[in-house]
Amino acid sequence: MEVLSSRVLLRPTDPERSRAFYGDVLGLAVYREFGPPEHRGVVYFLGSGLLEISGRSDDRPRGMALWFQVRDVAAEHDRLVAIGVPVTRSPRLEPWGLVEMWIEDPDGVRIVLVEVPEDHPLRRDRR
Repeated sequence: MEVLSSRVLLRPTDPERSRAFYGDVLGLAVYREFGPPEHRGVVYFLGSGLLEISGRSDDRPRGMALWFQVRDVAAEHDRLVAIGVPVTRSPRLEPWGLVEMWIEDPDGVRIVLVEVPEDHPLRRDRR
């Protein structure tokens, strides 16, 4: 299989609330919008991937988490707390060397905000 592109599809219980969270609160940039206004879908940039918020589900997503690498977890923590986003786990250095913080979207999907410290092997030259 040769994968040329990919995206995460999220079917929220309240699409408008989720679009406001991902677009306005988190500030994700819009890649594209589609569909009629009453059933609008939005695709957001996620670094090297995409997140599509479209459709509706009667059930909250289960067993799913999103992993977002950010430049500065502490700065995102301060920004999100200041605008009222509940933090489910404060930033901490994990045993594997990454700094992680957890929040949740309106449907309870865990979002892990990750900072890769400068001395972490993920940043090393692999030659």
